[in-house]
Amino acid sequence: MQHAPGFLKIVDDARSRVKETTVDEIKRRLDRGEKFMVVDVREESEFAKDHLPGAVHLGKGIIERDIEARVPDPKTELVLYCGGGFRSALAADNLQKMGYTNVSSMDGGIREWREKSYPLVRD
Repeated sequence: MQHAPGFLKIVDDARSRVKETTVDEIKRRLDRGEKFMVVDVREESEFAKDHLPGAVHLGKGIIERDIEARVPDPKTELVLYCGGGFRSALAADNLQKMGYTNVSSMDGGIREWREKSYPLVRD
């Protein structure tokens, strides 16, 4: 997908402040049974099609509005993902601005997860 230059500029800006992780690292951590919250920030229709095992849905359009009710402890470890790692970086940046201190964005997103044939949940 070709993204517009203005969009890429704000994503790059957000990435300068956000911790990023890899698809392989998240798969390893899930396989080890580590406890952290996986948050899918894609659109509801994208989430309904498929998502990572154990993921909760808080779309980028509503995450800032709803995060405090869903995750009241700002120290909770949150791993955000989207299609490729762009929207999740933007959302992670905003959560950090809201005081969440343990947030990361999964670079490569669900597209890379699918390419590696890692397990997905289909509702």
